[in-house]
Amino acid sequence: MKKSGRNILLALIVSVLLMLAFSPAVFSHCEIPCGIYDDAMRLEMMAEHITTIEKSMKQIQELSEDTSKNYNQLVRWVLNKEQHADSLSDIVTQYFMKQRIKPVDSSEGQAYQGYVQKLTTLHKLMVYSMNCKQTADLNNVAKLKQYLEQFKALYLDTGNSASGPGHEAGHK
Repeated sequence: MKKSGRNILLALIVSVLLMLAFSPAVFSHCEIPCGIYDDAMRLEMMAEHITTIEKSMKQIQELSEDTSKNYNQLVRWVLNKEQHADSLSDIVTQYFMKQRIKPVDSSEGQAYQGYVQKLTTLHKLMVYSMNCKQTADLNNVAKLKQYLEQFKALYLDTGNSASGPGHEAGHK
């Protein structure tokens, strides 16, 4: 192989490796009809993200009050808080809103009301997750905890609702 051919091949390999190294990791559940769901695990992951956001905020507040600020550590806690807020939002959208909460026609009365309540609660989780990224206000964490518990109650107590666990329309 000529030297220029080897250089091109080397450049191509390096380019692919750099793209893989710097592309954002995707931890979302797949969007193919695999039928593999673990709702309880996702709800637990959401609770864990909220706990981590809360701890990050407390550390940010503590480090901000310290007169001999450790800016490196402060930045790490801010980034950690934001990463977990994003992960929480990803579960809300990629797992629940895209895959698990199925649309219900408005003519279906009570099932439709349950659908609207679930979506509204998920939307509130996303908004407070965003607020957690923007501030270190622990009131936002309290709201996240409140709406997660509300969503769990709505989602796990679905009765005959067509938009909760076990309803796999199109996901076999």
